[in-house]
Amino acid sequence: MRYYSTNRKALPLSFRHAVLKGLAEDGGLYMPERIPAIGFPSGTAFQEISYEVAKCFAEPEVPGSVLRGMIDEAINFDAPLRKLSDQIYVLELFHGPTLAFKDFGARVMARLMSYFVRGLNRELTVLVATSGDTGSAVAHGFLRASGIRVILLYPAGKVSLIQEKQLTTLDENVVALEIGGTFDDCQALVKQAFCDLELHRSVQLTSANSINIARLIPQCFYYWYAMAQLEADPGSVFISVPSGNFGNLTAGLIAKRMGLPVAGFVAACNSNSVFPHYLRSGKFEPQPSIQTISNAMDVGNPSNFARMLALYDHDVYKMRKDVYASSFSDTETRAAIREIFKRYGYVADPHGAIGYLGLKKFMENQPDGARGIFLETAHPAKFANVVEEVLGQPVEIPERLKECLSKEKKAVPLSNRYDEFRSFLLSY
Repeated sequence: MRYYSTNRKALPLSFRHAVLKGLAEDGGLYMPERIPAIGFPSGTAFQEISYEVAKCFAEPEVPGSVLRGMIDEAINFDAPLRKLSDQIYVLELFHGPTLAFKDFGARVMARLMSYFVRGLNRELTVLVATSGDTGSAVAHGFLRASGIRVILLYPAGKVSLIQEKQLTTLDENVVALEIGGTFDDCQALVKQAFCDLELHRSVQLTSANSINIARLIPQCFYYWYAMAQLEADPGSVFISVPSGNFGNLTAGLIAKRMGLPVAGFVAACNSNSVFPHYLRSGKFEPQPSIQTISNAMDVGNPSNFARMLALYDHDVYKMRKDVYASSFSDTETRAAIREIFKRYGYVADPHGAIGYLGLKKFMENQPDGARGIFLETAHPAKFANVVEEVLGQPVEIPERLKECLSKEKKAVPLSNRYDEFRSFLLSY
């Protein structure tokens, strides 16, 4: 399998080289030259699904026995599908070590990179721009990984307290940079570093954001697993994805192209509504990001939109056949958290609440037999201040989150100027 750049100016690369580079030299994102067809019967085990999907993209560069070991070690937690009603299900993606869906991609990617860097004569530096959960998942996934150091960039004052503690309380091969700006600023710094050919002579860089194909592929796993947990004949099923940088939705669309038996997707957005505007108008117009209570989705220029365009040949009409999009305010998000709890007795975090809102709005115009799944991407305890305020009752905080709250924050403050960031990379 070869991987091409979405900008079509860089040469196609092997899986190994695409993973280690992260971003193509022309600034594009890597995509597989072909998307294999696959299928699974109802009831297939999660690890088996994960291995078979990963094998489509990673073999022969990662031998099957090695890949099987990586998957069994990385995907050692569940992604259960909970039934809220006959029509609505929630896929819980927060049962990993950092209680967020990013654990799936980060843990598999860490093992792939560790395998690929064996024998390299210099250290690999992994750059990560995070609006919250990506950084903590990558930090824990790569902690103590031999031959790899991780640099996390997060926007100062724009992540939750628990998210910040998860980002900034690790040592060893992980360092956190507290950037004065927005997530878009963090992402722009990472992208500029990848396009800095002179910098690459001194520092070997790759990315652990969803711009890296190794982060994206594992996110396909749980879409297949969700469908495997439904009855043998699922009928028309739609999946609502809380969307910010659009890696999660892109993974679902790749799974659909592989044969996932889903009728379509809902891109559920917060007030950062660049993509819903695109689907309506056909014009993609990036905007400065807006801060919301669903901070992991505060992205004004989503990177993975380039991959979505590649999947649909830059044709908005084709994309509309598979994807519906809507956006919701913080006020609507808070109301949804209350509604989900009152109606179903289920505690959702702000991102899951937006997924629910997107699904609910879309399902209003679907036949009675249609069913929908929304993704719950993070444990509500990671946003306890919001959820507790809305519901008027405490949220139980898992023990592993309590532990990091007592640790000392260690972060390096930097501005959003590239020259300052570049100097740090050269001196670190």
